[in-house]
Amino acid sequence: MNSSELTFQENFLITGYRNIAYIVAAGAIFNFGNMLLGATLSVAGMTLAFTFTFAVALVVSTAWNLIFEVPSGMLLSLGGAALLLAAVLLAVFTYNRHADAREAAKKAALEADPRPKNARTVARGPGIAQPVTLGVLGGVALGLFRVPLDSALQGDNGVAPYGAALLFAGGIFASTLIFGPFFFNFPVSGGPIGLRNYFKGTGKQHLWGVLGGMVAAGGFLTGLLALWAPPVLRTPAVASYALSQGGPALAVLWGLFAWREFRGAAERTRLLFLFMWIIFAAGIGLLAVARRQG
Repeated sequence: MNSSELTFQENFLITGYRNIAYIVAAGAIFNFGNMLLGATLSVAGMTLAFTFTFAVALVVSTAWNLIFEVPSGMLLSLGGAALLLAAVLLAVFTYNRHADAREAAKKAALEADPRPKNARTVARGPGIAQPVTLGVLGGVALGLFRVPLDSALQGDNGVAPYGAALLFAGGIFASTLIFGPFFFNFPVSGGPIGLRNYFKGTGKQHLWGVLGGMVAAGGFLTGLLALWAPPVLRTPAVASYALSQGGPALAVLWGLFAWREFRGAAERTRLLFLFMWIIFAAGIGLLAVARRQG
């Protein structure tokens, strides 16, 4: 929109191949973390998946900033990271409590069943170890993908937002050709699947998937544009961090109250999950306030 600035093509001419490689690598790392988030969603639901994955992601990115960059708001950052880890531990405790209560109820129902004993079995639900492992691995990837991305955006020969969005999408696409077959053959639940299973989805499901990708791409691009703005025009650091990192907190609320993933659970269990969300949101809030001291 400003004719005095470099065009899309001119920016690619002056940027280095290393910066281009960094952004493509950032897209691949992000894609791997996002796939693990999807895997966690499939076995644990939205509430636990976003808590595990993004709590770890924010802790990893905070630790990286404190170790390799100029420390700012160290005490607030450490406090925010501690709250996020506490939210993860509380989620693990609450889910285990909920799973034990559910299995105890099933066992009691079977014991009251007049059918022969050999017909009675208790199906044990999925444990917490698998979603925690998937969430932690995905969180590490989502916490580190910004390291090469930020390196490629900085400097006079850094990649501009529109070029960065294109290269980032290219990294996602190329890495999908590698990661996709792996997850097809080693899914987190069920047996191996083939590419043909993708085409068994309905048109509505494919449409929602494409729209979801468009929304994510639009959010990523506008975030880059906001960071590219002159310092005097940028959103204050506290609000910028809270707005950009607050999405997972909304996703957890969506899982709790829109999808009602723990309906039928005991009242105390639901209160513990709500308290978990408060701790999770407070941790993000502390990390946002820490940016004021940067």
